[in-house]
Amino acid sequence: MTAGTPFRGMPSRDAHSIEIGRQRGAALLTVLLLVAVMTVLLVSVLDDIRFGLRRTGNAQALAQAQWYALGSEELARARIHQLERGDGRTTLEGGWNGRPFVFPIDGGAMRVRLDDATTCFNLNSVVEGAPGQWVRRETGAGQYRALLRALDFTPEQASTMADALVDWIDGDQVPGPAGAEDAAYAARGPGYRTSGALLAEASELRAIVGHDAAGYARLRPHVCAQPDHALSPVNINTLGEEDAVILAMLSDNALDIGSARRVIASRPAGGWRGMPEFAAHPAVMAAELPDPVWEQLRLRTRYFSLHTEVDYDGAEVLLSALLDSDSHGPVRLAARRWTHDE
Repeated sequence: MTAGTPFRGMPSRDAHSIEIGRQRGAALLTVLLLVAVMTVLLVSVLDDIRFGLRRTGNAQALAQAQWYALGSEELARARIHQLERGDGRTTLEGGWNGRPFVFPIDGGAMRVRLDDATTCFNLNSVVEGAPGQWVRRETGAGQYRALLRALDFTPEQASTMADALVDWIDGDQVPGPAGAEDAAYAARGPGYRTSGALLAEASELRAIVGHDAAGYARLRPHVCAQPDHALSPVNINTLGEEDAVILAMLSDNALDIGSARRVIASRPAGGWRGMPEFAAHPAVMAAELPDPVWEQLRLRTRYFSLHTEVDYDGAEVLLSALLDSDSHGPVRLAARRWTHDE
């Protein structure tokens, strides 16, 4: 073996260096892969934390907006007490009916509107009796037919729609002359049954025979589903000219729409002070309203509807409520929904 010649079988210095370089490269690649994986995991964790914080913030904003909306019910109760005059009448003085009020709140605003909820026909008044045993009330069914005729439905349509509404609520399975019970609805696709209960929402009309989309749209502004089956307690001091159809209905259309508008337009600025003053109007005298109608007419509003929109810190909440202001105690909540009152 000559000097400077590596021992045969031993790796050269260059091969050894190359092997070490390869090992270092593999180790570096492994470290880089671990760093990449940990970075991805960290980003994922941070995203989860960020979205979690956002969800928590949104939930808190939504909850706070709902509390503001619930607070509007107390504002409405206070306003209703203010509207109750010393003589027991509710009038339109102050321009409160249907007028939106905007209240600034920290982080947003609250829009509140209070309406008289008695300037409508109570759909549930077509029956009488008790839950599960509802039977036809001819006075209510007749008023519904009169309302439909005042809105230019044909007599045949009015009879079908009134009988179908009675059959939807009543407790038997015997259809009225132009009505429909379970058998008629079961034949639809998909089939369903009548409710056998008072309507909770006027929108239920859309499921009832004869009430198509066009008819419902024409009818909706003048009907409501109050939480009892009483004949509609109409406050004559809060009727607007757009409510003339209700006055025409109560007269069984002895007052046409034009005459009903003129009666409402002739109302004193502070409202009628008593029924004799209203009854003395020549058009009302000529209509010869029957006794049950006089029992429906009021000078004081019992039901009020509340509509509240809250915009708080990016959260939006809608609340619709029906408030009952009878003469037997404080204003109480009759219904509440977290949607538009249709």
